[in-house]
Amino acid sequence: MIYLDNAATSWPKPDQVYHEMMAFMRSGCANPGRSSHILARSASKGVMKTRELLSELFHIQNPMDIAFTANATFALNMAIQGYLSKGDHVVTTAMEHNSVLRPLYHMKKYDLIDYTIVMPKNPMGEIDPGDIEAAIRPETRLIICTASSNVTGTIMPYEKIGEMAHERGIAYLVDAAQGAGVLDFDVESMHIDMLAFPGHKGLLGPQGTGGLYVRPGIPLRPIIFGGTGSRSFETVHPDFMPDMLEGGTVNTPGVIGLGAGVAWILKKGTVAIKAKKTRLIAHLHARLSGHPGIKLFSSSDGNTNSGIVAFLVKGFDSSETGNLLDSQYGIAVRSGFHCAPLAHQALGTMETGLVRVSPGFFNTMQDMEYTATAILRIANNG
Repeated sequence: MIYLDNAATSWPKPDQVYHEMMAFMRSGCANPGRSSHILARSASKGVMKTRELLSELFHIQNPMDIAFTANATFALNMAIQGYLSKGDHVVTTAMEHNSVLRPLYHMKKYDLIDYTIVMPKNPMGEIDPGDIEAAIRPETRLIICTASSNVTGTIMPYEKIGEMAHERGIAYLVDAAQGAGVLDFDVESMHIDMLAFPGHKGLLGPQGTGGLYVRPGIPLRPIIFGGTGSRSFETVHPDFMPDMLEGGTVNTPGVIGLGAGVAWILKKGTVAIKAKKTRLIAHLHARLSGHPGIKLFSSSDGNTNSGIVAFLVKGFDSSETGNLLDSQYGIAVRSGFHCAPLAHQALGTMETGLVRVSPGFFNTMQDMEYTATAILRIANNG
């Protein structure tokens, strides 16, 4: 099997991810922050180490400003529902995942907020920062933007949008689901007030992990209440980070594995990781480009693409192409609508969806050549 679905979940992971998780499970999988015995202290130390590694990766000054979540969906919901209040207005884009769109729709349905959706300026899904600026109202309280489209791989101008939001005193939430571990994030210089990230994609950790960075001073309300191990004698939920957002036991083995993944990334370097992925997508793009039966929706330029090649084969629904690649060639890709309906409306692919090829660092040029040959055969045999 050639696995090319890393935008959904990265695989394989670095060996140390498996090793660290198994070692923790076998040596004493205790609750962090709940007890004073040695195993609980060891668990707390492991969780704190991962916070510190993430802080280094994202240039976060205080590791305690990161709360661990089950995934990016939890983190985005905590940010959106915990920050907005009745009467607020939000500016976001058509290229967002349903993890952004659905909570916004839910809050608008109950007449709590309003929002403006900014449309992309071209078939690759690029967003013009000027369109974001034009959508701002006096009551705009939050701007939300994905760092990179999970449909086309297009990198958004998230740094410029951060500057704009900062100048206008508007809070800025970045969905780093398709950028963390590959793109550069500096929450200070990029004026990112909240950063949501999954652990199981580019950060090379296991499923069931993720997190939310919250800049000090952002008035966030918790939406999940429960035990935190702190102030256990009170019925009032803590109002300080990270306990405020970490009700219940965190996925400690998962967080340990996430830390191992981030440590590997810091050692390898995001520049090297992105360069490798750029070479892989450029090769596939070049092999498919120009074929009359294949339409590409992604750029081959690593400066504008975080690592995805999205395409359609003429006469085929995306699911048909994906099934053929799986059953006939042993290639795992993602087909369909990628939980991003407005992106597909903007791209004109609501009838067919798209096939998404997303290589990871551990894929090879041979993988891409074999995949290109398979896609071309499907297109030629139409």
